[in-house]
This record gives sequence, structure tokens and C-alpha cells, in this order.
Amino acid sequence: MRLLVTGGAGFIGSNFIRQVLATHPNDVIVNLDKLTYAGNLTSLAAIADSPQYHFIQADINDVATVQKVVEQYRITHVVNFAAESHVDRSLTDSRPFYETNVLGVLNLLQVIRTYPEIRFLQVSTDEVYGDQQLTEAPVTESGQIKPSSPYAASKAAADLLVLADFRSYGLNVGISRSANNYGPYQHPEKLIPKLVTNGLREQPLPIYGSGENRRDWLFVLDNCTAIYRILRDGQAGRVYNIAAHQERTNNQVSQAIVTQLGLEPDVITHVADRLGHDLRYAMSSERLTTELGWQPSMSNFETGLQQTIVWYKQHASWWQSLI
Repeated sequence: MRLLVTGGAGFIGSNFIRQVLATHPNDVIVNLDKLTYAGNLTSLAAIADSPQYHFIQADINDVATVQKVVEQYRITHVVNFAAESHVDRSLTDSRPFYETNVLGVLNLLQVIRTYPEIRFLQVSTDEVYGDQQLTEAPVTESGQIKPSSPYAASKAAADLLVLADFRSYGLNVGISRSANNYGPYQHPEKLIPKLVTNGLREQPLPIYGSGENRRDWLFVLDNCTAIYRILRDGQAGRVYNIAAHQERTNNQVSQAIVTQLGLEPDVITHVADRLGHDLRYAMSSERLTTELGWQPSMSNFETGLQQTIVWYKQHASWWQSLI
């Protein structure tokens, strides 16, 4: 493959790039990233000099640059990680989310229409399905789209654009929707790295509301493996859910971190709840398992959490400057 990875300096994108170059050494990767606050090239320092890797600083809304990159590097596959992704920020100012997550995808699709042989994968999220109650079965890919936050709405809009271009233009496009990711190189504004880095600095661990909101947790490298398989083998026009079926409440997550860091339980602090905070996200990944044979390698959340905590302990220089 000759891949254009947009947003490759972010959390999932940088893990994807490193994993692909380690497991598919003949692939060529061009990383196009705007380098907002969430983009960090130090996450890719280990492969920066690889002849199979190229970095270009640019915005996905810069259609001319994207088209030039596609032509110059003879791109065969595009995977779009570029996104504003923090729900709290979207509740404060949603405009950047629509500029990148909706207009940016529209502009990428405009380029892809010129090169219909290219395979395009939109990286989406379980949040597009919206709030789920504890009695509901995990949602399938045919589940209703009902986003609750401006962030989730922007990702849902992008998904619909991708599916519309499949129907209207017959483009070779697909969508992956993953559960909550965790693991190395995640920005400390997100729940697990925030709690871990706060704990390492002997700061309180803030939890929204009652802490009974539930999420399905997916180790980032398992997500990357699934994304590569969907990009390579997935059916055009298909949506694939990616989940490890490791549901935990935020209370359970925070308590596990307290235990693994050897902290006192009263370090957990409950704060005012987030606006429109969804109770639960849970997806079925049966389609991905049945059609493409994917299974998560990290099948135990506590083990993955332990590995993540060890990484943050050993890489304090990476995250301290981000706080």
C-alpha cells in the first residue's frame, strides 16, 4: 500500500503509523497533519527517518495540497484520522469541529472523486450512536444515528457524507467506528491519561457526575489492527464497528487507576457533570469478526490499563509539556 494518513500526528494516527511500518515494512506512508495542539511529532520520532515515511504539515481543507500529495506519492489508500475530538471543547466552541470534521471530510472526498481507484476509510466513533441504556443490547452498524454532543454530531455528519458519496459516485469508501481508545501517546485531556498523570503528580482525579457512565474500552493498537484490515479487505460502502467488549463505569476506571498507582481512595473527586453526558456506549463488532476475522489481542482491560500506566510513568517528558 501507498497510504495517505491524515491526522497521523495524533493519538490513534501516530500509533497506526508506527504499527504499520513495523508490521508492513514495504508500505509507504505519507502523514499529512495540521499540527494543532493535539498533534505531536515527538510521538513519531522513532520512525521519522524511515525511507518509507514522509511528513507534510497541511490542513485537510487545503484541497490543492491534498491533491498534489496524492499525485506525487501515487497514493492507493487514504485513512482519515484528522479530527477535533474532545467533547468538552466542542461544547465550548463547536466551529472548529465542523470545519475539520465535516468540511475537511467533504474536501477529502472531493479529491477522492478525481481518483476513484483510491480506497478511502473514514475513522469514526461509537459516539455517533448516542446514549444507550443499560438494558439495551450493543448496537450494530444498522443502529440509529443520534449524536448528543457537537463533536458526535460532526462525526455523524461526516459518516453520512461518506456513505452519500458511495451511493452517488460509487466511490471505494468505508467507515470504522471504534469504542473508547486508550493506550500510549494519548493527550492528557482525555479521561485515562488525565487520571493517570494527575495521580502521578499527586493531584485529584476528577470524575464527572455520579461516575456511573459506562464506556467500552479498546486498546489503541487493537483499533489500529482493525483499521488496517478494514482499509485492506473491507467491503466498499460498509460500516464496521470496532469493540473489545470491555465495559467499565468511570468509577471502575478511576478505582482501578487508584489501585494500580497505590493512591488513597479519597483522591477521586466528583465534579459537575458534562452537558448532555451520555450514560453508555456499547457496540457489537460481530460484522468485523465474521467478515474480516478480527479479534482484539488485548482482551482484558485491567492488563491494558497496567501497560498504559507503565508507559506514562516511563514517558513523563512526553506528557508533562502538554499539561
